[in-house]
Formats: sequence, structure tokens, C-alpha cells
Amino acid sequence: MGLFKQLFNKEKKAKLDEGLAPSKKSFFDKLSKAVVGKSKVDDSVLDELEEVLIASDVGVATTLKIIQRIEQRVARDKYLGTDELQFILREEIAALLQNQERQADGPAEVFSDPGKKPFVIMVVGVNGVGKTTTIGKLAAQYKAQGLKVVLGAADTFRAAAIDQLQIWADRTQTDIVKQKMGSDPASVAFETLTYAQQQGADVVLVDTAGRLHNKVNLMNELSKIKRVMDRVVADAPHEVMLVLDGSTGQNAFEQAKQFTAATEVTALAITKLDGTAKGGVVIGISDQFNIPVRYIGVGEGVEDLQVFDKKEFVDSFFKIN
Repeated sequence: MGLFKQLFNKEKKAKLDEGLAPSKKSFFDKLSKAVVGKSKVDDSVLDELEEVLIASDVGVATTLKIIQRIEQRVARDKYLGTDELQFILREEIAALLQNQERQADGPAEVFSDPGKKPFVIMVVGVNGVGKTTTIGKLAAQYKAQGLKVVLGAADTFRAAAIDQLQIWADRTQTDIVKQKMGSDPASVAFETLTYAQQQGADVVLVDTAGRLHNKVNLMNELSKIKRVMDRVVADAPHEVMLVLDGSTGQNAFEQAKQFTAATEVTALAITKLDGTAKGGVVIGISDQFNIPVRYIGVGEGVEDLQVFDKKEFVDSFFKIN
């Protein structure tokens, strides 16, 4: 079993349920109001459901797919009661996520192949989404799995970013490569990968600056970092992970659009799902961008950055208490 295919134990499942509770309550409160006094799933119920899904930050495109799937079931089964709607939604959303062309087959196999070490993950995302915290939690989790980890502080635009990564390096007792604020990020990336090779590291996590004010500059900077990495480690970075703040709803969609236009994003981490009613954003982003959601954040603890499992997510979201 690969390192990204972790089993959900009871404690993790309970934390997932707890983290999704605000989103679940908001969604089902809206759904209950939409079908009150109605017994049959008809056009008016579907119109209400469409509004509920969009209001829950599932996104317009994904909402229309879900509605279309339910319309097909109504046409086929002739009569569907509103009391069945929750189960229908659960099935259709699960099927939608499972039918993505790109599955999260990711770096698990690479970690187990000593000929492909170190495995390099370049982490991107705007400031404030939890990018540095995500890197720190990943470092802690990888170390707990017995892997040697090196961090690269290539977000040299802000001194605070370097300091925050240093704090995580100290906390997790992980090696870090850094230079002073304003240094060339590509130079930091080069030094990080060179050091990681010398130390026989398994995984390298490279932080990058989170600026979107000028897409051309962002694209140029990320492209330069990637070119430099590839000179040190073949085909690096092996993963470009975009970190998104799930609590921002539609803003997360916009950030995903911007970054996927600027660089080839191969994985997503969606943070801060606990304490927000916008958990539906995971469904929409997972569907629309056809990029694997690798992790979701459902709490403050290191273990609360969980491997995203589509089935477990849907089961938790639609769990009947």
C-alpha cells in the first residue's frame, strides 16, 4: 500500500465528521427548506436544489452536472420522493468524483523507488491560505513514516515566510535550506535540491512566493524554479501542489484558475474546512479542475491534514446522525 493510501481509523474519521459538521449543517438546513411541504422530486424541487448547491459553493458547472444526473434518474424512475433526495445526491456526487479522469495515484510509488529519490514537491498558493503550515504538517507526517525530509524556503519575497518555515523546521526537527529575504528563489531551490541529494533525502518540500498580482511574473518565476530543479534532480519537481483555503469558497476557485494558468498544478491541498460552511468547494474543485485533491485540512493538529479520500468525504458529508 502506498504512503498516500492511508486507512481511515476511527479517530481520523471522527475528526473528518467534526470538521465537515458546519458545512453539512448549512447544506441540509438549506435542503430541508427547499423541499418542505413537497413529496415529489419535480422541476421546482430541482430548481431549489440547484440554488442550494450553488449557495454551498459546489460551483455552477458541477451543480449543473449533478442536476442533470438527477434529472436523468427522475425521467427513468418516473417517481422519486423528496425523502430519497439525500441518498440520490450522495450516490450522484460520489459517482461524479469517482469518475474523474485523473485519479490520485501520485507519488506513493515514487517514494518506494530508491532510484527516484529525492521526491520533490513544489508548493504554491497565495499568502494566507495555510501554505507554510501545510508544508510543516506534511514534513511531520513524512518524518513519522520514516522518511528523511528537507525543506526549501524559496518564498524569499517575505521575511515572515522564511521565519515561519524555520519554526516548522525546528518543531519537526527537519533540515531547512534558506537564504536572506530578497534572494533569487531559483537559487534557493538549487541549493535545497543539491543539499537534499548530498544528505540522501527522500522528500523535498519547496515553498514558493504567493503572489497573483501579475500572472506573467508568477509564471516566469515558477518556470525558472522548475528549470533549475530539473538540472539538479531529473524531472523535478515531481509534484506541484496548490494550497487553497476552503473557507474562501469561490475565491478558491479563482485562485485555482490563476495558478493552473501559470503553471502545471498536479495536486491540490484544501485547508481550513473546519469552522466553515463552505465544504462543498471540495466537491466542485475536485470535479472541475480534474486535478487530484491530495489533502484536506479539518483542524489545527498535524494529523488533521488528512489524505483526501473521495468515498470517506462523501460518506462523512451525508452521514445520518
